[in-house]
Parts: sequence; structure tokens; C-alpha cells
Amino acid sequence: MKKTIHSKEYDALISWLTAARKRKGLSQRDLAKKLGVQPSFVAKTELKERRLDVVEFVRICGVLGVDARKGIGEIGK
Repeated sequence: MKKTIHSKEYDALISWLTAARKRKGLSQRDLAKKLGVQPSFVAKTELKERRLDVVEFVRICGVLGVDARKGIGEIGK
């Protein structure tokens, strides 16, 4: 089994999250500041260089004001 970070499902999830950030008009730096993390955290996540865990995902969704369940739904598409 290949690592999930290299799967089409993970790609869809991160693409959805990145699009949500952009729809909110936030830069990676803006999102990082709201999360209290370094900008590299957001950049590496969006570039799929680091794996996002479920707690981080839900936290980011909360900051962006999006429904995490909708993001999870992207995995099945």
C-alpha cells in the first residue's frame, strides 16, 4: 500500500483546503498567523511535503470557516 500522502484522495482533500483558503482571500502567511504556526507549515502542507493529521485539518477548517465534513466528502469523489 502506498503512503496516503501520495494518493489521489489526499490530493483532492488538500486541493479543497487550498481552494477554501484562497476563496477567503487569505495568503499562506495570513492563515499561518491565524493558526499560530510558521508559514512553512501551510506551504509544506499545500505542497504535500508534510502530512496533515485530522486534528490539524479540523482546526484549519475552523479558522477558514468551512465544514470539515465537506472536505472529507472530497475524498470519495
